[in-house]
Amino acid sequence: MKTDLEIAQETQIENIEIIAKKARIDSEYLELYGKSKAKVNLKIMDKLSTKQDGKLILVTAINPTKAGEGKSTTTIGLCDGFSRLNKMVIGCLREPSLGPVFGLKGGATGGGYSQVLPMEEINLHFTGDMHAITTANNLVSACLDNSIYQGNPLNIDPEKVVWKRCLDMNDRTLREITIGQGSKVNGIERKDGFVITVATEIMAILCLSVSLKDFEEKVSRAVVAYTFDNEPVTIGDLKIQGALSLIMKEAIKPNLVQTLEHTPVLIHGGPFANIAHGCNSLIATKMALKLSDYVVTEAGFGADLGAEKFLDIKCRLGNLKPNAVVLVATIRALKMHGGVEAENLAEENIDALMNGVQNLQKHIESIKEYGIPYIIAINRFAKDTQKELNALMNWCKEQGHPVEISDGWANGGKGMEDLAQAVVHLCENPSNYHPIYDVNASIEEKIKAIVTKIYGGSDVEYTQEAIEQIAKMKKHGWDKLPICMAKTPSSLTDDAKIVGRPEGFKIHVREVKVSAGAGFLVVMTGNVLTMPGLPKVPAANGMGVEENGTSYGLF
Repeated sequence: MKTDLEIAQETQIENIEIIAKKARIDSEYLELYGKSKAKVNLKIMDKLSTKQDGKLILVTAINPTKAGEGKSTTTIGLCDGFSRLNKMVIGCLREPSLGPVFGLKGGATGGGYSQVLPMEEINLHFTGDMHAITTANNLVSACLDNSIYQGNPLNIDPEKVVWKRCLDMNDRTLREITIGQGSKVNGIERKDGFVITVATEIMAILCLSVSLKDFEEKVSRAVVAYTFDNEPVTIGDLKIQGALSLIMKEAIKPNLVQTLEHTPVLIHGGPFANIAHGCNSLIATKMALKLSDYVVTEAGFGADLGAEKFLDIKCRLGNLKPNAVVLVATIRALKMHGGVEAENLAEENIDALMNGVQNLQKHIESIKEYGIPYIIAINRFAKDTQKELNALMNWCKEQGHPVEISDGWANGGKGMEDLAQAVVHLCENPSNYHPIYDVNASIEEKIKAIVTKIYGGSDVEYTQEAIEQIAKMKKHGWDKLPICMAKTPSSLTDDAKIVGRPEGFKIHVREVKVSAGAGFLVVMTGNVLTMPGLPKVPAANGMGVEENGTSYGLF
């Protein structure tokens, strides 16, 4: 089997202007970045304002293995499946982060014969959006520390700076640092740290804004520090929201690309779902809904993370009403949840598979909490045996769960036609979507709703620091915001080692902080990190470029 990169390199890319016509995007709104990608000017939304929205389909998954279970591959393949049924469809994906690209997990452009192109450019620098976000975030840090150095007119307590610098790379050594060392002209010495770019509030604000003006208003509310009197200091107080908007004026426009089968896809924004809200931008989703009859999007990691945040944060803030959910499951992940070690997942094991289906069952129950029609997509891997596939298909049918095989990796859109047809029928059913908690409930009540209804836990334990932070949130009027849980993606619990469907467990909250600009509270659980590290042998070790300019090793 050819590598993803070889498949991508052998595919003839259609001129992006032709793809734009398929997407009903007039040339006057198209801003070309070469022949294979373009940005779409937001002025198109004025023209589309009276057009009825298409159907919105969310692709999510069970708790994944470290390599992921193919949500992006399923999303892309499903789009091509819709196209083969002569349905007008646009995919909406997140932009890859360079950290995972050079680390362990890889990029975010799908795989096999269900990919988006140009794969190499999307997984690397693309149109520069990640660099813009990084620059905007670090301008805030620079101006903040400069304000402290230049007489501290805002009365900022250097020990209460909450805004961190960022880098779009996995670099564990930057989690905790000291800045301003040496001469006094180097600034005020204090402890600081870095987060990965996709975990920044700038990224979250980009993804939850609906215009550049909205971005500027939201970013001005972002809290960067507290004064000696414990009052919040915002970006608006630093008076740099205009400069940040200037940096982001191009990055706020969605990026148009194509699948291997030349179906239009908008890729825009890329927050991680374990430490952020894990969805592509509202701008791209709303634009796609106006342009097409069907929109297929995905949310990161399992339904306990990405889907929960999509349905409780993005849909609530963006006034979206999803029509269907595609829940991706794989034989290998279910065997892992049935107790099989990673090195043995390729071996046939029906017993472990049947033990692991309880993880799938919990995610099905979670989706039902939101009142949305769903279907299970069994993402087929080359080493899955027919006995295993039959066993899982039979279990789904016996339990009354709609199910189809997802075979986009090996067969592209052709392997996704049955799933696409099933989703079309699913979208004809009424969606009774509703969030699982009242945003006006207390912080503790909202957290417990997520823990009990989505994770299947019994209770929540808070550190003393978290209790004090919740009191601060209430004092400043931030207690009526939605909740963004930061948790390991590997387990329903906050312990990555606990697989399957555990019950009676507690979630441990160690920190609660506000993203006032994005409009949610971030709840840190377990030992989840906002700056990942590299594995012992990073993917970067096998990458390079030939003399003729041909890349290799990029998956």
